[in-house]
Amino acid sequence: MRGVRAVAGRDRAPMAEPGEPRRDLQTLRSLLPYLWAYRTRVVFAVVCLILGKVAVVGVPILLKHIVDALAPAPAAGLAFVPIALVLAYGALRLATSVFTELREFLFARVTQSAVRTLALKTFRHLHQLSLRFHLERRTGAVTREIDHGIRGIASLVSYTLYSILPTVVEIGLVFAYLLMHYEIWFAIIVAASLGVYIAFTLVVTNWRTRYRRQVNELDAKASSNAVDSLLNYETVKYFNNEEFEAQRYDATLAQQERASLRVQRSLNVLNGGQQAIIAIGLTGMLWRAALGVRSGAMSIGDLVLVNAFMMQLYVPLNFLGVIYREIRQALTDMDRMFRLLYQEREIADRPDAHPLVFASSAGRSLEVRFAHVEFGYDLRRKILHGIDFTIAPRTTCAVVGATGAGKSTLARLLFRFYDVQGGAVLLNGQDVRELTQHSLRSAIGIVPQDTVLFNESIEYNIAYGRPQATHEQVVAVARAAHIHDFILSLPDGYRTVVGERGLKLSGGEKQRVAIARTLLKDPALMIFDEATSALDTRTEIAIQDELNAASAQRTTLVIAHRLSTVVGADQILVMDHGRIVESGSHAALMARGGAYARMWALQQREGERQAGLAAA
Repeated sequence: MRGVRAVAGRDRAPMAEPGEPRRDLQTLRSLLPYLWAYRTRVVFAVVCLILGKVAVVGVPILLKHIVDALAPAPAAGLAFVPIALVLAYGALRLATSVFTELREFLFARVTQSAVRTLALKTFRHLHQLSLRFHLERRTGAVTREIDHGIRGIASLVSYTLYSILPTVVEIGLVFAYLLMHYEIWFAIIVAASLGVYIAFTLVVTNWRTRYRRQVNELDAKASSNAVDSLLNYETVKYFNNEEFEAQRYDATLAQQERASLRVQRSLNVLNGGQQAIIAIGLTGMLWRAALGVRSGAMSIGDLVLVNAFMMQLYVPLNFLGVIYREIRQALTDMDRMFRLLYQEREIADRPDAHPLVFASSAGRSLEVRFAHVEFGYDLRRKILHGIDFTIAPRTTCAVVGATGAGKSTLARLLFRFYDVQGGAVLLNGQDVRELTQHSLRSAIGIVPQDTVLFNESIEYNIAYGRPQATHEQVVAVARAAHIHDFILSLPDGYRTVVGERGLKLSGGEKQRVAIARTLLKDPALMIFDEATSALDTRTEIAIQDELNAASAQRTTLVIAHRLSTVVGADQILVMDHGRIVESGSHAALMARGGAYARMWALQQREGERQAGLAAA
């Protein structure tokens, strides 16, 4: 069966509403170990942050003393005090910049290392997830989740360490100074205005979040649709559906446009409310300060200090809505990436898994046994029913049958892309579920029916079978696959880039590249899944000889539709609806006059009809 249907597998992750406090805390706990790995740098960065904010708060205090010193005073005091204060003022300004840059310098390594570690870990984990997971998820959406998660880490660290935490430290220092040096009303006004400001910002930002989420979801949908359409460029052209694809894309963009307008209007409400609160708070502080100056309890410098404190606090808070929203979005993006990272693998090595063992006396030969195998992609629909057969070492077994009979499923079970639901798949008597996946797949090579190539050079795609292979070895297998002359005829030869999924090559050319890279891998078990289906008859005959030679000293499983390609097989299995209905050699099956003989006669008549049409 070619299609794969979903079941409730372990690769499914529980979905949660982005931004839930519980999930946010889980996300932060997941990130902290990667940051704390550089604890020395983290501690020094926090120390620099505190020292920098002490310097920031000290700047307006020095400015107050400068203003007071320049006010009418004895002439003797004017000769030295302002100069010393001005120099100290400049030194504090410089210290603020130095500590800020030093903090960012120390923490940059922490952030980038965490990003690199998590990105690589997630990428590796995705390759370890089951085939079912990748067939159910859009590749474009998965890669976007990784990209957004990586950016989310950088954003979270940046906004937290460089905006939120410094502002909290500064508010604490300012609040303490006001309580210690002025009447309590100043602290009350600061606390009340900041409290109202923060509460208003968080409430409105949470209200806006649903609109932002709609925009992000529609953006992801538009991007996914665009990637899907472009990857299927030829299909779009075949059916003349360019305008249909454009209309489908535009429908998503129209929804995104409406959501974006709602986001902008809510932003206007947020900004207007914030500015009103700032204005009221500043007015209250200056009113109290003016009263203090008039009564003689405060100096002009104190008025300047209070105003400077308020302006200094409101500058970072002016961006609180943006910062809060970005932090929430960063947490959501990180949560999606961590859910990918912690996705449980459906197919995983057992704790006691061991490498595949070859019999020392028989070299790298393999015996393949399907022992009463039961399997279905969906538990509600079984594909294989009690499949039982053995492929002796260094022999060729062919499996034939109608489309959907379950032939290609045998190859997927051998590679352990899925686990059987009954029975066992054995290699040299070893259950594949007890083997390490690396050793299992190292021993098997496949030429699939649908060949997908990397958007790299032809040499890269052939050498993918054994990346450490030399150019001469690549050329040798290209000759064996009858593609060497074609490659030399190209302007760039082996350096020719094959395009996305190999679209620059024909079906037959891609299939020959696949044959070459499998020959280069030199596996103990060869699987040919309709390996010559895209080739013309002359090339098929030539390559068939090469495949026969390549499989002469190997155990070989041939999955075929054209019976002419399996006549020489040691054993032929005829499958129908997930069951083996006949088995034997070509001669024995023909003599039996059953399903195989009928298939042979049908294909012979079809071949004669096509030959007659070609002659006409």
